[in-house]
Amino acid sequence: MKVVKMSLVVGISAAMLFTSCASLNKTQKGAVVGTATGGAMGAVVGNVAGNTALGAIIGAAVGGTTGAIIGHKMDKQAKEIEAAIPEAKVERVGEGIVVEFNSNILFGFDKSGLTYDAKSNLNKLVSVLNSYPDTDIELQGHTDSKGSENYNRNLSIERASAVSSYLSSEGIRSNRVSIRGFGEELPKYDNDTENGRAQNRRVEFLITANDKMKSEAAKDASN
Repeated sequence: MKVVKMSLVVGISAAMLFTSCASLNKTQKGAVVGTATGGAMGAVVGNVAGNTALGAIIGAAVGGTTGAIIGHKMDKQAKEIEAAIPEAKVERVGEGIVVEFNSNILFGFDKSGLTYDAKSNLNKLVSVLNSYPDTDIELQGHTDSKGSENYNRNLSIERASAVSSYLSSEGIRSNRVSIRGFGEELPKYDNDTENGRAQNRRVEFLITANDKMKSEAAKDASN
C-alpha cells in the first residue's frame, strides 16, 4: 500500500510540476524542476517517458536560484550550438541541453565509422563545448528496430564510442564524457515507417553542469 501511495504522489507531483512549468521560460523551468524533483524524480520521469535523456538531466538538476543561474548559462550555450550546427536538433531541458544528431549525418548505413561530413559537424560542436569546459557530456547511441536486439545494442555502443573518441582527439577531456548504448530500446519516432526508423538511428548528447559549475553557481546565488 505504501508503494502504491508513493507512486500516486510521484505521479501527481510530476503532473503538477510540468503543468505549472508551462508558462515559464526555459531558465525558470530549470529552477523549478531541480527544486521539486532531483535525482529520484529524474529517474521516475525518465523511466515513465521512455526518455533517458530527460530523466538524466532532471536527475542532475540542482534547482532554486543556483539552478536558474545554470539554466541561464545553458540557454546561451544552446543558442550557440543551434547557430553553429543547424543540422542538429537542440533542446533545452531543465538545467541541461540535449543535442540530437541523426545517424545519417554521422555514419554510413550500418557503419560505426565517422564520415567526413560528420567530423566537420562535430568540429563545430567541439568549438562550442570547449567554450564551456565546466559541463559533462553523456553520449547515448540509438538504433531503429531492424536487426537483432543484441546487434543493435552493440552498434549503438560502437557509434557512441566513435563519437567519444573523436571528441577526445579534438581536445575534449575524456573525463567529461561518458557513453551509453540503448540499441532499439528507446525509439522516439515510429519504427513502422522508413522516415521514423531513419530518425531513430541517432546519437544524443546530454550536456549538464559539472560539480565546478554547480559550486560556482551556488556561490553566485548566495551573494
